[in-house]
Amino acid sequence: MQGSASPSLSANDLACRRGDRLLFRGLTFALAGGEALHVTGANGTGKTTLIRALAGLITPFSGEVQHEGSVGLLDERPALDPDLPLGKALAFWQRVDRCQDPGGALTVLGLEPLLDVPVRYLSTGQRKRAGLAALLNRGVPIWLLDEPLSGLDRGAIEQVTALVELHVGGGGIALIASHQPLVVTGLTTLAIEEFAPNCEAEP
Repeated sequence: MQGSASPSLSANDLACRRGDRLLFRGLTFALAGGEALHVTGANGTGKTTLIRALAGLITPFSGEVQHEGSVGLLDERPALDPDLPLGKALAFWQRVDRCQDPGGALTVLGLEPLLDVPVRYLSTGQRKRAGLAALLNRGVPIWLLDEPLSGLDRGAIEQVTALVELHVGGGGIALIASHQPLVVTGLTTLAIEEFAPNCEAEP
């Protein structure tokens, strides 16, 4: 695991907007290695915006994000070339990330029969598993997972949950934004609606 000595992820008094709308403010948390956080909330409350701010893809309206250790993101848009067969699309990132054993993730996630299938023809669940394989092969200590269980059947959900457990048990950090329940040992919960501004305070 890259940079796995003492990973950490924190947000301090974070506020984020979507357009002119303030989604949340005053959001604060701190995670250390071996900890997992489940961010809950209805669609439109800011879960994805929070994930993107933590990943450094957008700038928060106010507040601060800090992390020690490399960050990996899994969302609804896995960065895999849709025109390439899955095997070649994954191989690109395996070379970039200098992955020494890419086959392990493929076997665990049941992707070997799909390696010759173009990414564009994969189902939602298959693309989600492919994105998770790429994340596993990066070997990063901090996982940001945006709705990782959507589009998965019961068996795949149990598999993803087990991988999160394994990652956290090995000293990694996982922050999971999902409207679905999660069964992960030691999981704490952050309800993003609790940080929504009230009407009087909203600019």
